[in-house]
Amino acid sequence: MEMAMVIMLLGLLSMTSVSCRPSYGLTASEYPAMNCRKHSASLTDYGGVGDGKTSNTKAFKAAIEDLSKFASDGGAQLIIPPGKWLTGSFNLTSHFTLYLEKDAVILASQDESEYPLIPALPSYGRGRDASGDGLRYSSFIFGTNLTDVILTGANGTIDGQGSTWWKNYKKDKLKYTRPTLIEIMYSSQIQISSLTLLNSPQWNVHPIYSSDIIIQGLTILAPIDPISPNTDGINPDSCSNVRIEDNYIVSGDDCIAIKSGWDEYGIKVGMPSQHIIIRRLTCISPDSALIALGSEMSGGIQDIRIEDIVAINTESGIRIKTAPGRGGYIKDIYARNVTMQTMKYVFWMIGSYGSHADEGFDPKALPEIKNINYNDMTATNVTMSGNLAGIKDDPFTNICISNVNIEMSSKPKKLQWNCTDIEGTSSNVSPQPCESLADKGAGNSFSCPFPTDKLPIEDVQLKTCTY
Repeated sequence: MEMAMVIMLLGLLSMTSVSCRPSYGLTASEYPAMNCRKHSASLTDYGGVGDGKTSNTKAFKAAIEDLSKFASDGGAQLIIPPGKWLTGSFNLTSHFTLYLEKDAVILASQDESEYPLIPALPSYGRGRDASGDGLRYSSFIFGTNLTDVILTGANGTIDGQGSTWWKNYKKDKLKYTRPTLIEIMYSSQIQISSLTLLNSPQWNVHPIYSSDIIIQGLTILAPIDPISPNTDGINPDSCSNVRIEDNYIVSGDDCIAIKSGWDEYGIKVGMPSQHIIIRRLTCISPDSALIALGSEMSGGIQDIRIEDIVAINTESGIRIKTAPGRGGYIKDIYARNVTMQTMKYVFWMIGSYGSHADEGFDPKALPEIKNINYNDMTATNVTMSGNLAGIKDDPFTNICISNVNIEMSSKPKKLQWNCTDIEGTSSNVSPQPCESLADKGAGNSFSCPFPTDKLPIEDVQLKTCTY
């Protein structure tokens, strides 16, 4: 069993392009998008050369600057044809689509000078990798204060070529925090879909301080940890009204991590991540979580809906990470229909995840963790069912687990449930949870709640666009 899993993982990681997106029944020149564009151009119109060696940094910047003039006249799309298009960091614009054709590959430059230095995020106060005098490297593909921006394609590829960044990070050679692959800030109406993302220097997709977001049909691949540290798949951060669906992620860190700022900086900004639905996700991450809530959650996380999920050879299921000093809250979390295979922990909550931005945090700023609901889950080949550790004098409350069946590995932990400083209920859970999750009795009809209303982003219908 374990050997078969290793062979499968090696096979996945040796691929340069894996498609998991739905076909939509479209022709080769059509694609689904929130908005279509009146104007269109190819990168070759601006001198682009797709030989994998020639720098296209000037071509990308010239193309996007030129096409931005059509923002008030129906918008514009930039088509990336088949080929390998090497470039440094570049910025997006509003009412704009970046479309990668089949067999188009955008290659990220490994030259640090091609990534401008920009200020640290206000809700973090510093770079996560290094303080860097309050600066950090810009994302490879970056945008701020935008409206209506789309990155999509026919499963074209964006390759972050992150190996040099990973090595320098592990050798402590970086003065500034590594770039993310895609970061969009202070923006609305964002779509990132139908692409393959490879080898990001750090996080892959990082919308922050933004709203009305669809992230759909992505294949995200990175060598598993410790080769590619912090290569989280999708990290909505202080974002609202988000739809994440039909994604396939093999990650060196959490497949999805929901965040909202770090300690006193996140508390000051006070911008929660909320009203997020995650569905039809497949995750492989042997050293991290299927979905993490935190650890940077000081602006709050609430109303997260998770359903129809598969985790394979992943360290934990839905993991809550927080600590004294974080403040904020994680509440109204709902998950159902989750299938897990080969897991260290099915349920994991920790109140002592103690990395801090600096010494300025307030240890009395305690997080509020409540209303966490897990229903209809199965897990096989599991080492430990639940490791649930709240905070002394600040327990995690109203934890609900129902209709869960867990099958042990050949070498399970003797203690299957570790529960401290938590309160809640359970029903029809096997093996039976700890006493602090009061059993409502086997065979009854009790199930943990899941919202019946829809989020506004769920009603957004994609149009059929052409190029």
